[in-house]
Amino acid sequence: MNQSDPCFLTSLPDDIAHKIVFLLQAPDVSSLGSCSRTFRDLCGLDSVWLGLCRDRWPSQEIVQDSLKGWKGSYINKHMEMTEKAKIVVKFVDQCFSNESIEVGYYLAAIENLRMFRFGFKDVEILFFKPDMNVILNLVGLHYCIGWLGVPVEDVIEALRCTKIPDREVCVRWWKLGRWFYGFRMHDESRFRQISLKDLIKGGEDEVMRVLHRGALHEVMRVQISVTKLIPVSSWATY
Repeated sequence: MNQSDPCFLTSLPDDIAHKIVFLLQAPDVSSLGSCSRTFRDLCGLDSVWLGLCRDRWPSQEIVQDSLKGWKGSYINKHMEMTEKAKIVVKFVDQCFSNESIEVGYYLAAIENLRMFRFGFKDVEILFFKPDMNVILNLVGLHYCIGWLGVPVEDVIEALRCTKIPDREVCVRWWKLGRWFYGFRMHDESRFRQISLKDLIKGGEDEVMRVLHRGALHEVMRVQISVTKLIPVSSWATY
């Protein structure tokens, strides 16, 4: 029997159908719910959407929508996070100049994610997008690693699933010249062009330290740039 045939789906035992639905993410649950009346009812269960809420926002208390249940709560919260993400995107766009951004603005964008209480799945859905400015990808990546403490392996898997692990950024920083026998040498300029994946795999720890600390002490200026600016126009739906 053709497994894409709706008759095949509706012929599944109830316990198997339940297990399938509970393994899916929100967009897939919504898609499956349009396949048949049986799956529409199953994918609309409060228990399914309560699980999705807890999975996406484990550290936040989500209140059940009195009219639309937990599905309504999920959609409401998703739209709230989407609007907050747009604020961050607008901020980065305004701070962008000649396809680059100064590290102070970059770190401020990360702080906005912290202030808005973005979770890992929020970042994956709203910032790990291949048609976004790669700097926004980097902001989300850095936030997950540096502030949320997400394991590197999980972040790399999220980059792979969203098809952005090989997108590249160029990080350039300027260091004060060292003193040598009473004379200060010329200021040093360094740069690395590196993929998102390689940036967090441990081979470029110096670059990550520079990004995390910003411009202070011996580092006078840090600039993050892209070789090709890609318009930001894509937003996830629930």
